[in-house]
Amino acid sequence: MKRISTNMPNTDMQFYMREREYRMNSVQNKMAGQTRILNLRDDPTAASHAVRYQSGIHRLEQFSKNVEYAQGNLKITEDKVREAVEILQRIREISVQGGNGTYGKDDLKAMGMEVNQLLNQLVEIANARTGDGTTLFSGDKTGSLPFRAVIGNVGGMGEGVITQVEYIGTITENRAEVSDGAYIRMNYPGNKVFWAENQQLYSAVDATEYVLKQDTKIFIDGVGIDLKAGDSIHAIMAKINDSEAPVKARLDPIRGSLVLESTTPHQIWLQDAPDGKVLQELGLLRDGSTPPPSNLDPTVRTFGGSVFDMVIKLRDDLFKGNTIEVGGRGLRGIDNALNSLLATLGDIGAQGKRLEYTYARLQTEIPDMKELYSQTKDLDMTAAIVDLKLMENTHKAALSTAARILQPTLLDFLR
Repeated sequence: MKRISTNMPNTDMQFYMREREYRMNSVQNKMAGQTRILNLRDDPTAASHAVRYQSGIHRLEQFSKNVEYAQGNLKITEDKVREAVEILQRIREISVQGGNGTYGKDDLKAMGMEVNQLLNQLVEIANARTGDGTTLFSGDKTGSLPFRAVIGNVGGMGEGVITQVEYIGTITENRAEVSDGAYIRMNYPGNKVFWAENQQLYSAVDATEYVLKQDTKIFIDGVGIDLKAGDSIHAIMAKINDSEAPVKARLDPIRGSLVLESTTPHQIWLQDAPDGKVLQELGLLRDGSTPPPSNLDPTVRTFGGSVFDMVIKLRDDLFKGNTIEVGGRGLRGIDNALNSLLATLGDIGAQGKRLEYTYARLQTEIPDMKELYSQTKDLDMTAAIVDLKLMENTHKAALSTAARILQPTLLDFLR
């Protein structure tokens, strides 16, 4: 026989009442939060899926923001390069006019004056900034100008003019992640955009007997090339030619010195490893402390100039009245500069198309991901209201029943 105390029915009734109130409170909280998962124990599997979906939504939205920012930068870059192309097309017209031999020296000088003004405008375009003040063509040094104009005197002009334009930016390309593991270029270094010819660097040091004494590394256009002790000059050249660097190496057949030539128009960027001196020993670099491109050895012969070099030479030839040079090398240099800028425009257009397709895909994926998240986590309000109403009715019935079945105690008779 089981002994039933006086308080046991009351205690049991309170327990089940509070349990029912807890379930009612849980449903009310879910309705207030409009979610069916308030705690992980509500549905552990759905909760884990919801966390992944939420993380995916945040990631896709960040990718979308990156694409929009990249599109804005790319649009400004494209506009500036187009302006540069228009200026060069006008300079080319002047070169064709000045090279046909029908103009006198005064006319050629007037043409040179116009070219000089166009050169100034070209430098301003190369040093252009975005709306937030960052420069477009300086690599990752976005707070400083990429090009420095050197002012000097040229015969035939009464004031100082630009005699040289130096690149003082970097070759680092800022990239933005636009999809999982997929990155897109955000900027174009100026020593690629505004370069007209393939650059050639001729060392003055005989390298035919050169043998590397220790393991080291060299960097060409930012690409690291591992070298091993005992590598001959031919092994070093083979490793350079097999690397991803857009540069080819060969030996000068006359001097036996190392020659580097870019495969696309750009300024070659050379660096030794901190513990190495290979490029210094081969006569290409003067020291390891000076940053490129100012670290070339003074004895290195350099060929292949920038867009500015082509324009400066044409202007100077016009001032001198050198018709043959204007219509020959001058015109060819401007054509090379135009081809380089047009190639950059083509690349910008391809990048723009890729961004358009990526943005369109993201605008489809984000709603789909949000729909999955909603299906996993959101509460069915209609079902919740029905459940809550049913619980309320049950609770009221239980309270009414409890009031009737609770037994009276001795105190009820002591009145």
